[in-house]
Amino acid sequence: MFFTTRNNQRPYHLGGFPLETLPRDDSIVAEEAARPPVLAPNYERAADGPLARSLRGYLEIFIETAMRESAGAEAPVPDDPHRRMVDVKGYGYFMNASQVGICRIPANAWTSDGGPAEHAFAVVLLLEHGRVPEADNPAAGWIAPALAEAGDARIGGIAVCLSGHIQKMGHPAAAHVMGAGDLDLDRLAVLAGLAVRDGDRLRNPFIKAGFSIAAVSTSYGLETDRPLAGAALGGLGLGYWLGRNGATSGRERNRRAGRASHLSAYAMETVPRVDRPTTLILDDEVPRVSKRAAFFDRAMRGDLGPKAKKERNRFAFKQPHTAGMMASMRAMVPIQGGEPAADATPGDYDDPAANARALKSLSYLLGADLTGICEIPRYAWFSHGAKGEEITPYHKYAVVMLIDQEFDTMEGAAGDDWISGTQSMRAYLRGAEIAGVMGDTLRQLGFPARSQTNVDSDVLHIPLVLWAGLGELSRIGELVLNPFVGPRFKSVVLTTDMPLEVDKPVDFGLQYFCEHCTKCARECPCDAISWGAKIIFNGYEMWKPDAERCARYRLTNAKGSACGRCMKTCPLNKVVTADGPVLERMASWCGINARWLKPILVPIAVWLDDYLGKGRRNPVKKWWFDLEVVDDVCIEPVKGVSQRDLDVGHKIDPAKQKMAYYPASMMPVPNDLNAQPVDRKAAMAMGEVLESPITAAIRAGRGQPAPGHNAPTPPDPNGPKGQDIKPTVYGTARAEKG
Repeated sequence: MFFTTRNNQRPYHLGGFPLETLPRDDSIVAEEAARPPVLAPNYERAADGPLARSLRGYLEIFIETAMRESAGAEAPVPDDPHRRMVDVKGYGYFMNASQVGICRIPANAWTSDGGPAEHAFAVVLLLEHGRVPEADNPAAGWIAPALAEAGDARIGGIAVCLSGHIQKMGHPAAAHVMGAGDLDLDRLAVLAGLAVRDGDRLRNPFIKAGFSIAAVSTSYGLETDRPLAGAALGGLGLGYWLGRNGATSGRERNRRAGRASHLSAYAMETVPRVDRPTTLILDDEVPRVSKRAAFFDRAMRGDLGPKAKKERNRFAFKQPHTAGMMASMRAMVPIQGGEPAADATPGDYDDPAANARALKSLSYLLGADLTGICEIPRYAWFSHGAKGEEITPYHKYAVVMLIDQEFDTMEGAAGDDWISGTQSMRAYLRGAEIAGVMGDTLRQLGFPARSQTNVDSDVLHIPLVLWAGLGELSRIGELVLNPFVGPRFKSVVLTTDMPLEVDKPVDFGLQYFCEHCTKCARECPCDAISWGAKIIFNGYEMWKPDAERCARYRLTNAKGSACGRCMKTCPLNKVVTADGPVLERMASWCGINARWLKPILVPIAVWLDDYLGKGRRNPVKKWWFDLEVVDDVCIEPVKGVSQRDLDVGHKIDPAKQKMAYYPASMMPVPNDLNAQPVDRKAAMAMGEVLESPITAAIRAGRGQPAPGHNAPTPPDPNGPKGQDIKPTVYGTARAEKG
């Protein structure tokens, strides 16, 4: 417990609840077979309130965009039903289902005239309902009548994505969710060992509040679970409270449940707040940049050459776990914005502090992990959109939400293997759903609001994450690091004019830590992270990465999908909860509350992180199959699988590290959509002229003008030109500044 936890050796597919410890009863199968068929699961009443209406609308998006046809060939996976089960259950838990079980489908479980004959198995997904906020929280009125809809929408989306994964592996599958399905979900939950019948209702041994259920029917052969015995309801016991078999402990669940609904699971309220971010931002010198300048967009336009352009359209989706996500994310784009309801009376929400609590509570109900609020600085708005059109700022506030990319899965990965892209896409999909529902709810209440997602965002996320008090800029470069989840998150933003109380930036000593730790730079597969000192880039003080080199590697990585190696190996990628290792919890507390100890503790922490092998792959946590999608079918990866582990001997002399920098003056013409090839030689020469933070601060303090390279490339005065490309799913949320 001091250096590791029992969870470290808990197989991922077992999930967070110790279901494997409960008694089973096979006689339940016969009892369920004797029960008559029931009607399909449908809502029996109209949606109650704006939130419920939004949630049903987003569930409908998943239903309408679900894959219908399986791939033309079966994936080369083992015939072993156990190993297949590990992948399928792992996916369910990775997508944040509370519990997953598998059973055979009896004939009377079909609610219509019978289902597809080949669909013999059901993967049953269960999600615990959230909490109704406190009585003085405005969100209580939105959430109380919509708890079931919130659970149904989230678990329904997971079922659609899982069915898409199975179909991409070449096997028939279908999602069955509230309002759209042909299976008796209650019966399947009993047969799959997730619930016990208690009269006319279902009870779960661990979840005392309500829960939602969805299922995926399939012909894909899987190892099944046994029904629970009635005795499974007989009490949780001491083992549950201590975290039996490495499962999440009852004390950790109680700790989270005891926090106010507008607070995250992490004690961000204990982190010192400051008036400005801990890295220098020369506000008047930060240029507004265009979406055209982000390197994933540059690749899409052909600026990085034909190979990067080709891979740009598949790099994050060349693995089957993302198959069920793409269509839903794209379908959410047209409804990210819209006009507020004309007949609403938003005057009831004139307390900015109460409104801020309400939106935070709502974000956590919907699945955000950390939420902060800030006013939107001028430079956080893109200057031009994806079609080259000029963007005029239109909202005052940003609700900034972080989606954890999931520690255990990252533990099992190399960071740049075949699950990496899926980790990003899962977070982006969740973020699009959360911000979309929140924005639609606010518009129904009469407030202007728009979700800003990775598919389509009018704002850069990095400065907003900083100003919303969710972290500090790190050595990784254009990535903010949070004191509790480290760098392993993706962001989504909701912009609005609803009056909101804002959060202040945080200071937990990260600048000192990153100054004395180069592990991310050492482990970067393409040496894109700086080993040297910070510079001023486009008005920001940062360890500026070689964004072009990073983008090229992530796009063209042949032994995996994308890359998150820096997140995987960062010493602050830890679990800081009641179940986390004692040493890591102590170190986290000291880092936040005993800053004077950093000169002593940081060198020890960095050395100990390597000594303990942190950042290596943990095979117990690997649940997925390594598969590559080529020509719409799954095959063994053409170039193999990244087996990368720690490279403790790797070191680069900062003076000899060849880095390319593309400041505002070297960015492409923002409204020219034709290819504008990069000039890497000129970008490498920029390293000789960029200012140090001290030099820039002195110059700005004397009132001297910003250097010429801070001036963005002007638009073509004749207006946009070149072929428009429809928005794709990846590229804006990382928001590269060069």
